[in-house]
Amino acid sequence: MSVVIRVIGLSLLALGMFIYPQEVLNSAGASLTLWWRFVLPALLPFFILSELLMASGFVHFLGVFLESLMRPIFRLPGQAAFVVAMGYTSGFPMGAVLTARLRKAGKISRIEGERLLAFTNNPSPGFMFGAVASGMLGKPSLGVVLAASVYLANLMVGFLFRFYHFSASPAQSLRLPSFQQAWHELKTAQLQDKRTLGQLLSDSIKQSFTTVLMVGGFMAFFSVILRLLNIWRITFLLASLSHYLVRAIPLSIQQAFFNGLLEMTIGCQQSIQAVPIINQQIALLALLMGWSGLSVFAQIIGFISGTDLRIAPFIAARTLHGIFALGLSQLFLKFAKLPVMALPSQSLSPQSQFWSTWHLSLLMFLGASGILLSLAASQRLHR
Repeated sequence: MSVVIRVIGLSLLALGMFIYPQEVLNSAGASLTLWWRFVLPALLPFFILSELLMASGFVHFLGVFLESLMRPIFRLPGQAAFVVAMGYTSGFPMGAVLTARLRKAGKISRIEGERLLAFTNNPSPGFMFGAVASGMLGKPSLGVVLAASVYLANLMVGFLFRFYHFSASPAQSLRLPSFQQAWHELKTAQLQDKRTLGQLLSDSIKQSFTTVLMVGGFMAFFSVILRLLNIWRITFLLASLSHYLVRAIPLSIQQAFFNGLLEMTIGCQQSIQAVPIINQQIALLALLMGWSGLSVFAQIIGFISGTDLRIAPFIAARTLHGIFALGLSQLFLKFAKLPVMALPSQSLSPQSQFWSTWHLSLLMFLGASGILLSLAASQRLHR
């Protein structure tokens, strides 16, 4: 039955591309322009950096120090802290890429990989502050509310997933980390990798470019699918059916919501246009960014396809993330005294948006790494 549905779906998609070639060209071109101008420069340096750090043994070095932090909180090995830091600073699909790498290398079990995958994929700080808060909303200060809601909600999901497939096995005593032990792990990892520095840099660039090209392909393909669904009025029909059941929510908002379930960026833009009240805008934006969209789901499935990691726990985590982020956003708006100043999106040039994205991601990465190392050091001093 699934094969028949797949064949019918692909046939309808091919038919739609033949009937509406100009619409397909425009939607694919727009998504690739977005990828070329923002996604490629924002993600590629972080992909290359992560490849170099993993190959140089830095992840093994970091894992020794952060084992005593990650185990009791998330029931994950210390090396998972690197995935958390990179995933939170550069956005999806970095968390999925690095989780798959650790699983293929045998550094984490399948259950640990699914726990890690559940809370290391979210929008980048540049997207929330630059694209959404400053560009779409025209209110940069609301980026604090969005980012705090999304990040804290994701950490809550990570803490809940520590109970995922939990077995009451005998507690293992955590040994006090030492610099000698961490240095030994780093040197061992370097000795196992026989590549020269030139080969390492070349392989990192090639692997990173392949990964970021996959991201562009997913963006273009799902942009075309969403455009065809809108032409065929399928999302409108779904929104109309939902509006018939829940008449309290306007039809335009429900249509923006269904578009956001498929593609997050388009859903965020349409949500701002459809919702007149700022609190409701923030609520819907937080929900959609927590959910991420089927386009991101397809990227995650593609990157973990070479492992035994399952997608069902990730979908459950995204559902929880969206609900938690929505609730936290309203809580922050109620109690936080934030100056909301309007800023026209036209005043932000593509160049300034790119640099703000890069700077925010870099600062977030350095800050997250510093916090994790400080917590590990404080735990070591207090023992």
